[in-house]
Amino acid sequence: MSNVKMIGGIGQSIWLDYIDRELLHSGKLVNLIEQDGIRGMTSNPAIFQKAISNDPSYADAIRSFARQGDAPSDIYEKLAIHDIQQAADQLRPVYDRTDRQDGYVSLEVSPKLARDTDGTIVEAHRLWAAVGRPNLMIKVPATDEGMPAITQLISDAINVNVTLLFSQEMYAKAAEAYLSGLEQLSGKQASLQGIASVASFFVSRIDVEVEKAASALLKGEDHADKNEQIQHLLGKVAIANAKIAYQQYQKIVSSPRWENLAGQGAEPQRLLWASTGTKNPAYSDALYIEELIGPDTVNTAPPATLDAFRDHGRVRTSLQEDVAEADAVLRQMEKVGISLDEITELLLENGIKLFDKAYDVLIDTIASKVSEYKLEEQKP
Repeated sequence: MSNVKMIGGIGQSIWLDYIDRELLHSGKLVNLIEQDGIRGMTSNPAIFQKAISNDPSYADAIRSFARQGDAPSDIYEKLAIHDIQQAADQLRPVYDRTDRQDGYVSLEVSPKLARDTDGTIVEAHRLWAAVGRPNLMIKVPATDEGMPAITQLISDAINVNVTLLFSQEMYAKAAEAYLSGLEQLSGKQASLQGIASVASFFVSRIDVEVEKAASALLKGEDHADKNEQIQHLLGKVAIANAKIAYQQYQKIVSSPRWENLAGQGAEPQRLLWASTGTKNPAYSDALYIEELIGPDTVNTAPPATLDAFRDHGRVRTSLQEDVAEADAVLRQMEKVGISLDEITELLLENGIKLFDKAYDVLIDTIASKVSEYKLEEQKP
């Protein structure tokens, strides 16, 4: 059995953090589902930008939409909706087999709406209706403005993937938004069965920023005596942060408030480990899968990371190991003068900007292709 598939025996679902038409049309996704037990997919503007830029199978569709006079932003949305529908259909057997626990594919609202509550709600409803698949999740960024949107969407029976979570504080807010949404939906005398949400907790980017902060500290003479303590933190903070978030999750699902909702058929908002591709070549290329395996969680990984884990990853229930040490790592950070709060706040802002930039590049790429195709058609 594949190492990746074995993770499912521990209770963690592995999703693929990638999408393109070659994957969907070649049968590769179906093979990943069957051979590796892949149970879902996630997308974001950066993924679609890479896919549409590099995959030639989008060319005919872009030409067709261009002939209709569609704007580049409308072309992107039509391409994305088609891909998401195809992925949802291929994952539908997983959705049915797992009684709606897995088999989801995620589509993100425009990053332009990250600070717009009402705009997020309107676009989420529009995308939900356009895709028309019950195993869709709408991705909403974990900003303060996003939280009331999450509550509203859950209360409207729309599945939500809360994305760009970095801090314990924002995770707590995301969990509260989900619980409040379920309670509002229950108040409408509606069924809570089949409503799904994940809280996408980003991992590797935290270690990247810790390394930058550590490097800056070690250059200062005042911190020379802390060299060993600072070095000890490298490559450990992101995993420690995730383990503490999981402890928070376990408290939530053991609370009387949750038990009341579960009694009405509600499913927990699972933690999903995102940004699990290793950024530092000094670390194992399977690190953020290997060290975060635990029940009732999801790990969404890019293809290269899945390949690495399939080849040499170790399967064990690692998420519940060394929790006391994880807490000590986070406390040691503060002692040496590295603020995790500052890092997570920076990462949220940077994450929004990165997706915003990727979206702009994507639209420019489509606009360039449209112009190119029009010039070709004008040639005698």
